[in-house]
Amino acid sequence: MLKIKQELLAGLAATLDQLLPGAGDKAAFESPKVAAHGDFAVTAAMQLAKPLKANPRQVGEQIRAALLAQPVYQQWVSDIEIAGPGFINIRLKPEAKQQIVREVLAGGEGFGQQPANGQRLMVEFVSANPTGPLHVGHGRQAALGDAICNLFASQGWDVYREFYYNDAGVQIGTLATSTQLRAKGFKPGDAEWPEAAYNGDYIQDIANDFLAKKTVHSDDREFTASGDVDDLDNIRQFAVAYLRREQDLDLKAFDVRFDNYYLESSLYTNGHVEATVQRLIANGKTYEQDGALWLRSTDYGDDKDRVMRKSDGTYTYFVPDVAYHIQKFQRGFTKVINIQGTDHHGTIARVRAGLQAADVGIPAGYPDYVLHTMVRVVRNGEEVKISKRAGSYVTLRDLIEWTSKDAVRFFLLSRKPDTEYTFDVDLAVQKNNDNPVYYVQYAHARICSVLAGWGGDVASLKDADLSALDTPAAQSLMLQLARYPAMLSAAAADFAPHDVTFYLRDLAAAYHSYYDAERILVDDEKVRLARLALVAATAQVLHNGLAVLGVSAPQKM
Repeated sequence: MLKIKQELLAGLAATLDQLLPGAGDKAAFESPKVAAHGDFAVTAAMQLAKPLKANPRQVGEQIRAALLAQPVYQQWVSDIEIAGPGFINIRLKPEAKQQIVREVLAGGEGFGQQPANGQRLMVEFVSANPTGPLHVGHGRQAALGDAICNLFASQGWDVYREFYYNDAGVQIGTLATSTQLRAKGFKPGDAEWPEAAYNGDYIQDIANDFLAKKTVHSDDREFTASGDVDDLDNIRQFAVAYLRREQDLDLKAFDVRFDNYYLESSLYTNGHVEATVQRLIANGKTYEQDGALWLRSTDYGDDKDRVMRKSDGTYTYFVPDVAYHIQKFQRGFTKVINIQGTDHHGTIARVRAGLQAADVGIPAGYPDYVLHTMVRVVRNGEEVKISKRAGSYVTLRDLIEWTSKDAVRFFLLSRKPDTEYTFDVDLAVQKNNDNPVYYVQYAHARICSVLAGWGGDVASLKDADLSALDTPAAQSLMLQLARYPAMLSAAAADFAPHDVTFYLRDLAAAYHSYYDAERILVDDEKVRLARLALVAATAQVLHNGLAVLGVSAPQKM
C-alpha cells in the first residue's frame, strides 16, 4: 500500500502541474477526520482556486476527472468524490489496502525503517551529577533520550549516545563533605551538620563502605577507599566512583546504554575551557567589568550579557558547556540533541551565543534541545515526595521496583516532554484496559495466542491470498498499519516519542475491535489464512513500535 500511495501521489502531482506549473510540488494526501469520507483527502482544489481564478469545486472536478483517467487510479481507486467547498476524497479498493499486509510481513522488524543516510547524530541525555541515585526526573529524561535515539536510528541516522558527568564544582565538594561527616559519626540534625549537606541514607552507605576500605567498579573507573576520614580527596574520589556505580545500576535496570561518558573535569584538565575563553577574548566578544569577565551574549539575541569568569576567578557553569559543545562539533557531530529539564531553559541562549562568538563554524541554532518537566508520583491516591534511601525524592529504581521497566518507560513517554505528568503507580500495575501499556502489550500477546492456536508457519502467511480482507473492520486495521512509517518519520522530526505511544494505543484499539468483530480461526482456509496474515502483520508493527520505546512485546500476559 505504501508503494501504491507513492504512485497515486505522483499521479496527483502530475495532474496539479498540468493545471498550474509548479503546483505538483505541494501534492499531499491527508487523512480524513471522518473515516466514512474516504481513505485520502486532497485540499489542492481550494489552494489552486484563487491562482486559477476558478470555483474550488470546479477545480476539484477537473482534478477528479484527470485522476480517474490515469491507469494507476483505475487500478487502485474505487471512487473519488468532491465534498464541501472542494475537498477531494479518495476511496481505495480493498486490494490496495491489502498490500500493506504483504509489506509488513516482508519488512519484518525493518518495516517502517529508512536506509542509512550517512548522517551522524549525538544525543546527550541523563547527564546527572554523581551526587545521588537517579530520580524520577532522570527517568523521564532517560526514556526520552533513548526513544529519540531509536527514532532517529529508524530514519537512517548513525546515532551516538553520550552521558555528560558534572564531576567538577561545588556539588562534588558537598558530596565529599557529607560523606566525611557521616564517616566521622555525624548525621542530619546534629549541630555539626551543614544545611547544604546531602541527607539521604545512601550517604551513610558510602561512608560505611569507605571505612571498610572497599573497592568499587563503575563503567569508567575503579577506586579503593583508604578508610582515612581526614583524607577528603580520597573520600571525594571514592564517593564519586560509588555513585557512578549506583547510577550504572539504575541505568541497567532501565535498560539504557551509552556509547560514551564524558567528564566535565576533562574539559579543564585538557585545557578546553581555557582555550575556549581565550578564543572568545581574542575574537573581541568579551569585556571586563566589576572584576569579572563578561560575554557579549546580547550580540546573539540573549536578553543580557553574561558573566563568564567571576571576580574570584572561577567560571560560571555555562562556560564549560560552551567548551563541551565545541568538542562535540569538532568530533564530527554536526547535529546534536540535548535532553534536559526545563530548569535549563535559561542556558540555551547563552550556550548558543558562546558557540557563535567562538566562530569555529558551528551553525546558528546548534545544538537542538528537548526540555522536559519533572514528574509527580502518586501511590495509593497520595503523592509520594521522598524515598527513604534518597532522602528527598523518589528514585528511578523505586519506580521500577514498584511497577516494571516497561510501565515506567511507556508512562513517562506518553505525554509531550514539556507537559506536567503525574505517574500513577496503582494504574501502572493494573491488568486492564485503563492501563495503556498493558492495553498495547495485551494486543500483541493476544495475537501471539491466536497464532500459537493455529500452529502453522507464520512465515508462510506472506504468500496468503488476502482477497477475503474486504470487510470494514479489516480495512480499518490495514489503514492503521499503513500509518506507521509516516508516523515514525514525523515523530523523529518533531522529537516526539509520545506520538508513538498514541499510535500504538490506536493500533491496539483497532486490533481489539477487529478481534471482536471477526473470528480468525474459521473453517474456511482461505479466509483463515488471510485473517492470520493480517493479525501477524499487526503483531509485527506493535512489536516494532514498542521496540522504539524500549518496551517489550510479550507473547503471554
